[in-house]
Amino acid sequence: MTSGALARVIRSAADRRTEVERCDLCGVDVPSDHRHLLDMGDEKVLCACRPCSLLFVKEAASEGRYRLVPLRRVRLPPVGTRGLGVPVGLAFFVRHTDGTVSAHYPSPAGAMRWEADPEAWREVVAACPPLAGLEPEVEALLVNTARSADHHWIAPIDDCFRMVALVRTLWRGLSGGSQVWPAIDRFFAELTEQP
Repeated sequence: MTSGALARVIRSAADRRTEVERCDLCGVDVPSDHRHLLDMGDEKVLCACRPCSLLFVKEAASEGRYRLVPLRRVRLPPVGTRGLGVPVGLAFFVRHTDGTVSAHYPSPAGAMRWEADPEAWREVVAACPPLAGLEPEVEALLVNTARSADHHWIAPIDDCFRMVALVRTLWRGLSGGSQVWPAIDRFFAELTEQP
């Protein structure tokens, strides 16, 4: 086989690969357990290979543009979020570097967002002190009390975005349809604590 024919076979095999994820910074293939960076400018999560994720462990490397999303997941006791004005039982709350807190809930159109009342957030943190240690921008309080569920987590922001994508992809009709709620139950059942 000539080198040109071999190259075509290799390219053809590479083209047939399904759902290969690549580092959004340098373009190399990444394994399924790769890390993520939050692009602070676009507020989107980027896939990162190991070298790129190591490069951005220190915020100074990107002049504040990218933040490494932590792996920490902590199951919390029930957290009273009623005072935060959440219109649904499935939501996440992100503390920002300026001290504000934004609340998000998934919808068929993506994540809906509003600013949480600062006093109400202080009351939630006083009742659940581990929330005081949320990493700004990249960790969230993730809550599911919909349909008699009772899940409260400190979770990386990429978990929250995965949950939003799940709802956006599977939601049908006014109530969500038959697929979305079992998928949300599986999503929360598969969360594991990660110190």
